[in-house]
Amino acid sequence: MSAEKVEDSQPRIVVIGGGTGLSVMLRGLKEKPLDITAIVTVADDGGSSGVLRNELQIPPPGDIRNVLIALADVEPLLSQMLQHRFSSGAGLAGHSLGNLILAAMKDITGDFVTGVKALSRVLAVRGRVLPASDHQIVLKAEMNDGTFVEGESNIPKAGGKIKRVFIEPPDVSPLEEAVEAIREADAILIGPGSLYTSILPNLLVPKLAETIMQSDAVKIFVCNVMTQPGETDDFTVSDHLQAVYDHVGYHMFDYVIVNNGEIPPQVQSKYAEQGAKAVHLDMDEVKRLGYKVVADRLVLFRTYLRHDAERLSHHIFQLVDSWMVRKR
Repeated sequence: MSAEKVEDSQPRIVVIGGGTGLSVMLRGLKEKPLDITAIVTVADDGGSSGVLRNELQIPPPGDIRNVLIALADVEPLLSQMLQHRFSSGAGLAGHSLGNLILAAMKDITGDFVTGVKALSRVLAVRGRVLPASDHQIVLKAEMNDGTFVEGESNIPKAGGKIKRVFIEPPDVSPLEEAVEAIREADAILIGPGSLYTSILPNLLVPKLAETIMQSDAVKIFVCNVMTQPGETDDFTVSDHLQAVYDHVGYHMFDYVIVNNGEIPPQVQSKYAEQGAKAVHLDMDEVKRLGYKVVADRLVLFRTYLRHDAERLSHHIFQLVDSWMVRKR
């Protein structure tokens, strides 16, 4: 069987989000027989991404760089080189090499999305990586006290409780390839990642959430392991789901994948110093809201707590495979 036919026979999964959690999960998923499309947030405005976004008028490259590296089939040294961040040098300090290469690819190819595709070929990326939109988006938040905060990087620092987030311009066009990937998907996976600043910005792009709801794909939400200070303080699993519902107006998911593994007390203490704690699984409430739950020990701790990419991808693949069997 040709490589093209093998790829065509694989379940098509669209993964939507941004941040470190998405990249960790994709490292596991790329080892499964799945046709992967990653749709990545373009709301980032901090650090190197923010500087390049403002100076070169391109979508922020940082999350896209991380996803490309996660899905790449390259030597570890090349991945390390792309992630290298310059610590000195006028104009270079703070920039990662991968971000600069993505900016260069935009100039070389004449278009940011085309540049991402070209770099994907160079890195032998297993799947497609697409920005949610090829236009610049500004993320804003309305806080519970009625104040407004502008900028993805500023929202977690505001020190209040977020009432809602929204994007400007509100009518920004999604990338048509992203919409088409969602239409053709057998499975749609959202999360993990910062709820208000990595996940919701994608769902606020007009047509993306609407196309997800119209799809007959299985829809899965991967909940974060820990709360995030300034975003999801004291949130339970159902609070995460309710926040998505409040922003898009309907129940979006069939399944929720959550961690129920114990986190060692010393690790909890380390995170408590930063204002974070384990996301509580309020199982009865999640089920009352109509979601099916897949719960397992899904965490690893090295320097930081991360999802266990292998175990997580196993559960995702099992759900997708079961869904495909039922569809047949």
